[in-house]
Amino acid sequence: MLPALAARTLRVGLLYRVSPPRTPVMAFVPTVGAGRVGAATRRSATAAASSLRPSVAAASAAVSTFRGAPLRTHATAAAGAAPAAAAAAAATPRMVASAPTPADTVAVTPRSVGDVVSGFALEREEYVKEMASTVRVWKHQGTGTQLMSVLNGDENKTFGVVFRTPPTDSTGVPHVLEHSVLCGSRKYPVKEPFVELMKGSLNTFLNAFTYPDKTCYPVASCNEQDFYNLVDVYMDAVFHPRLTPDTLAQEGHHLEADSASGPVSIKGVVYNEMKGAYSSPDRVLGEYSQRVLFPDNTYGVESGGHPRNIPDLTWEQFSGFHARYYHPSNARMWFYGDDAEEKRLTKANEFLAEFDASPVDSHIDLQKRWDAPRNFSFDYDAGSGDLTSKYMATVNWLLTPIDSTEPEKLLELSVLNHILLAMSASPLRKALTDSQLGEDVVGGGLEMDLRQMSFSVGLKGMKSDGQAKMEAIVTDVLQKVADEGFSKEMIDASLNTIEFRLRENNTGSFPKGLSFMLRAMTTWLHDADPLQALKFEAPLAALKADLAAGKPVFQDLAKEYFLNNTHRASLLLTPDEQYTAKEDAAEQARIAAVTKGFTDADRQNIVDSTLRLKAKQAAVDAPEALATIPTLTRKDLNRAAKTVSYEKETIGSSGATVLNHPLFTNGVVYFDMMLSMDKLPARLLPLMSIFSGSLTELGTTKRDFVSLQQEIGRETGGLRSSTFITQMVSADGNGPAMSRLIVRGKGMVSQIPKLLDLAREILLDVDVSNKERLRQLLIEERSGLESGIAGSGHTVAATRLNAMNRAGSWADEQMGGIDYLVAVRSLLKRIDSDWPSVQADMRAILDSVVSQEDLLINVTTTADDYRTVRPSIESFVTALPAHPSGSGSPWTVKTPLLPAVNEGIIVPSTVNYVGLATNLCDLGFRPTGAHSLAAKHLGTSYLWDTVRVQGGAYGGFCRLDARSGQFAYLSYRDPNVEGTIQSYKGAAAWLRSVDLTDEEMTKSVIGMIGALDSYQLPDAKGFASSVRLLTKETDEFRQGRREQVLDATVKDFHELGEALEEVNAKGNVVVVGGAEALKKANEGGLNLKLNNVVAEA
Repeated sequence: MLPALAARTLRVGLLYRVSPPRTPVMAFVPTVGAGRVGAATRRSATAAASSLRPSVAAASAAVSTFRGAPLRTHATAAAGAAPAAAAAAAATPRMVASAPTPADTVAVTPRSVGDVVSGFALEREEYVKEMASTVRVWKHQGTGTQLMSVLNGDENKTFGVVFRTPPTDSTGVPHVLEHSVLCGSRKYPVKEPFVELMKGSLNTFLNAFTYPDKTCYPVASCNEQDFYNLVDVYMDAVFHPRLTPDTLAQEGHHLEADSASGPVSIKGVVYNEMKGAYSSPDRVLGEYSQRVLFPDNTYGVESGGHPRNIPDLTWEQFSGFHARYYHPSNARMWFYGDDAEEKRLTKANEFLAEFDASPVDSHIDLQKRWDAPRNFSFDYDAGSGDLTSKYMATVNWLLTPIDSTEPEKLLELSVLNHILLAMSASPLRKALTDSQLGEDVVGGGLEMDLRQMSFSVGLKGMKSDGQAKMEAIVTDVLQKVADEGFSKEMIDASLNTIEFRLRENNTGSFPKGLSFMLRAMTTWLHDADPLQALKFEAPLAALKADLAAGKPVFQDLAKEYFLNNTHRASLLLTPDEQYTAKEDAAEQARIAAVTKGFTDADRQNIVDSTLRLKAKQAAVDAPEALATIPTLTRKDLNRAAKTVSYEKETIGSSGATVLNHPLFTNGVVYFDMMLSMDKLPARLLPLMSIFSGSLTELGTTKRDFVSLQQEIGRETGGLRSSTFITQMVSADGNGPAMSRLIVRGKGMVSQIPKLLDLAREILLDVDVSNKERLRQLLIEERSGLESGIAGSGHTVAATRLNAMNRAGSWADEQMGGIDYLVAVRSLLKRIDSDWPSVQADMRAILDSVVSQEDLLINVTTTADDYRTVRPSIESFVTALPAHPSGSGSPWTVKTPLLPAVNEGIIVPSTVNYVGLATNLCDLGFRPTGAHSLAAKHLGTSYLWDTVRVQGGAYGGFCRLDARSGQFAYLSYRDPNVEGTIQSYKGAAAWLRSVDLTDEEMTKSVIGMIGALDSYQLPDAKGFASSVRLLTKETDEFRQGRREQVLDATVKDFHELGEALEEVNAKGNVVVVGGAEALKKANEGGLNLKLNNVVAEA
């Protein structure tokens, strides 16, 4: 998987950040989740700050980084810390508590530098208090492999092996290789060890990343035996893969034809993945913004591979890249958690002992600096329709090397970046937004994932003459910073936000150990001090001391890194309606050139090669080969479902429910308020979606949104709002829809009174009179929706299909799908034509939603801390109206559904997203936990093989919602339409006849239990438990589902197979894809109702 440059989204506290930075290109694409948490996503840079949950980028999500600098001794760093901290204490009005410990401490065997254990010599040991961990750096005596061993009490153990892999061209060789090494190895000679691990592991993380300069293979698990099983398979995969030309053909590229007289096409998993990636305008902008700054080194090429260049990758280049860069002497290994260090070193030495040291020249050359700015322009695919306002532009600066920049300077740059861009109220973001030159701010801000840092900012949705004006605004803002600096309020807000995030270190479902590894790697990869990137106390104290002393920190940065920096690249992307046609023509010209002069025998060779490769892909692994994959046994599984205890009480005149989940949170209080939207009229659902995400964006009657956001940043750990829609449990699978406005906040105990005051203010005093502000928020929302469809077509398709069958899913579509996009466009027109009615609707939303009635509040913190904050909670509740006062028929009373038709959503894309779905409960089938297990097995077996491996899609999967009975097949970045639907229709027969051995069934059960028991931090445990209470998903219900999984037999698989025949007969199809692909599908008889919603602005 590649670190997707997706929108180079503006990030918070880049240097010392907790959530993932650039999302890498990954080996495996995640499937569609359940329910919806909506609307507050992109705009929440307010709450930017809050980072109440990491995005994964996902995975934008997952892979953050601290940054460090050259080697400095711990004593040196510590020496200046005490006086700096003392000075800072007087300078900072509020400080969050001391750094939370990630886990209980663990006994550490004493060692001395020079000790040798299992072939490793200890080179360094240090206790890093920011991680509450003892960190040791070891070096393998035979190969020189560096290994970092992090010892603490975190049960979520993490391992990673990372290679420095600088490409010299855009054939995508590191990306193709990242996929390929997971396709069988010396010790594990099966087609897909990776998939076998997905089926039968309790892993909390399993994937692989390709970055512009490194390739990472991380795993994580809370079960020690499972953890070492994963480590063993991954180590064998990277050092002893079974690479063949067929591997390159499958994962990279190959020519394919069904007959000697038929058309020839280019197929390959990575090839189609990257065609999909280049269908996203935001990703294209991010990619070019990076590449134009680095024309002379590895960062100037596409490590993931450009579709034009991937077919140039030869077997010699492919195999040679592995031989050159996947040697242990070029590897860095990471272990983290509560397992024994001796076991770590022994396991690593098992693989390294057979290698000798081999010098590997993989260093990253520095880009030579320019003495004058440069301009660049490229075309991109913006679809059809009116393209006059579809220009995109960024201005980009090359900064200093991260491995030679002092830690304090890196932190200063991170704070500067946060002040400039992280919130809607940030001066640079606000100036660009207020200019109305474009629809949304883009660029990503400060980038610290490469050896040389960079900064990028710009606008999308501009007219052709907007670029120069945009750059002038950027320059003017930076000049003002250089001349005047920032207000104390602005600095305090950003500094508090970053410090809170560092101390909280909440990585959500992303393993903390992996987050730490990626932070360390930013300096370690370039042979600088890896620990410096993990420590923030000294730089933070020094920065506070400098600010307290009145030093012009940010003024100097603006001059040095921007205004006086001549290495600046101006980039313009010009919309081209013919772009896709030109790319298709270029692809056909390539095929024509390759096949020119082919004889009938040559064409038959392509057919024969196609059949041979497909037969190999379809072949079943031998039982003795599958038996080599290590796995747990059923004895390793807990029969009892995990539960979370809570205390419950009622507060207020209408009996608001308040829960306390008494979990240790190290002094942080997590506050979740869930207000019922069930009485909202249906016509207000779209406006509710944008409104919910704008509560901290509109300002209040007491202060404008700039002051509001600064107050949130300065006084709390974060505050944000969103919507949540799901369905309640019922025997017939058609329980009532449940919808909530969710306001989530966090802070130290002392901050909770202020946090709740601010929450009350945004609910009761939100300013609904700011017409221009709402217009801008709607423009940003429209822009994000339009540009996001092409990259998330599987989610679009699933939402449309679900909305044909269930009320809650219909509401989901109104608040986040294609219908929502149409509504947002209509709202923009209504702001000008009938502004009073829009204001009235916003007041009606508040009247219908904000009250004590059906209110649920969850507080996740210790019982003692809950008692401390309870009076503030009571004051908050009693300040709300007792009952809603809105009028109109509630949307939940009589909900329409989308018409059950086959549909084609036209987007500017060269790949497709194919969905086929229906509701099994409506057909009389009652899904159980065992049937969910069968569906998961179907996805990781049949669909993986037919849709991804044989069909060339980046992803193929299915989802069974056992609560509602909705079943959907979905594909991701798929070159096919009809072929994929045929694969779907073959799934029922495959599942009906599948015959699993006891070992295979056990493996599937283990994998399903691992999914049910996904790792959660305390705030996630409390929130999930609260949602279960709302949906009436009792512990008894969950235990019953678990037992159904544990007791499943092959009969359950056959039952689901029978039911899926009804999907073939009665299911609906939704395809998101390019116009030509959908037209061709209709010519083949699919009868899709075409909807060119992106062009219908």
